[in-house]
Amino acid sequence: MRSPKKSAKRSQSKTYSHAGVDIAKGDALVEHLKAINPAIGGFGGLFKLPRGLKDPFLVAATDGVGTKLLVAQLAGRHGTIGIDLVAMSVNDLIVCGARPLFFLDYFATGKLKPAEAMAVLDGIVEGCGRAGCPLIGGETAEMPGMYAPGHYDLAGFAVGVVEAEAVIDGRGVRPGDIILGLASDGLHSNGFSLARRVLLPEGAAAARRALRRKLYRTGPTVGEELLRPTRIYVRTVLDMMRRAPILAAAHVTGGGIAGNLVRALPGGVTAWINLDAWTPPPVFEIIAQRGPVDPDEMFRVFNMGIGFILVVRPDAARRIIRRAERLSEKCLEIGWIDRAEPRDPPSVSYLQR
Repeated sequence: MRSPKKSAKRSQSKTYSHAGVDIAKGDALVEHLKAINPAIGGFGGLFKLPRGLKDPFLVAATDGVGTKLLVAQLAGRHGTIGIDLVAMSVNDLIVCGARPLFFLDYFATGKLKPAEAMAVLDGIVEGCGRAGCPLIGGETAEMPGMYAPGHYDLAGFAVGVVEAEAVIDGRGVRPGDIILGLASDGLHSNGFSLARRVLLPEGAAAARRALRRKLYRTGPTVGEELLRPTRIYVRTVLDMMRRAPILAAAHVTGGGIAGNLVRALPGGVTAWINLDAWTPPPVFEIIAQRGPVDPDEMFRVFNMGIGFILVVRPDAARRIIRRAERLSEKCLEIGWIDRAEPRDPPSVSYLQR
């Protein structure tokens, strides 16, 4: 093909970079991840199923971290938000007894900042390590005009496997069973629209100053507390599954204890949660007081100190609690299963002296 004639006055040739997309920065991120896992960088991630499976189900989950991202962006601290991203999906997988196999991520921004993106991705790799599954791929999208300056969005995708005979589906739950709660590490990744409304003033500059203040006199700063990463329960729950039958499980996210536990129960039962069984971390009391936020709303929005729930037979409860302690996990007996009318849908009620 012949080259077009050069005009006397040449206009500058337009490039993708002129449009706001820097391919070289994206490539640098891929190289950063390939140093961790050489399989990353192709068009799709390959994963070989473990040997010895008899009748396996693949289980998939996807999630984000909501407006907790805005706190990370205001604080300029991006190292833990990737852990949250992994946690929100892998904790969902283990609800049905699945072992996470691999994870993929989606990172989108208006203008790619390599140091910021690498901090997020390093957090994702850290979260995958805690969950015992590799990051095998993902997508980094630079989309000028799509996001406000300094903002980015994240999504995570996890796939796990469980043998058909080991699926946790709640059907075996019956009156007299015990409800165990695994402690949370604070807010985790839900309720941040309300938490930000209560703890942070309007305006970016004022909010940044507030993030640097102490939440309470001897405690962390507001930013440190809000960015405390979501606890990953994978290793603990899978270990417990090998030691005693888990009848039902729930990851306590948006909707609180009742809203998530009810999804795991069969009809004809009521779950009673004893609110005297534990003391929620201080951040929840501070939000309730400063809001003020009604107690019913607090329990509807936040995990209130319980991040994951297990339902087990009475003779297994003590054994699981002792095992959790050996795994450095705080596990408490927080309630029990009671009888309801056979045709009634499952329900959850709170009990407090």
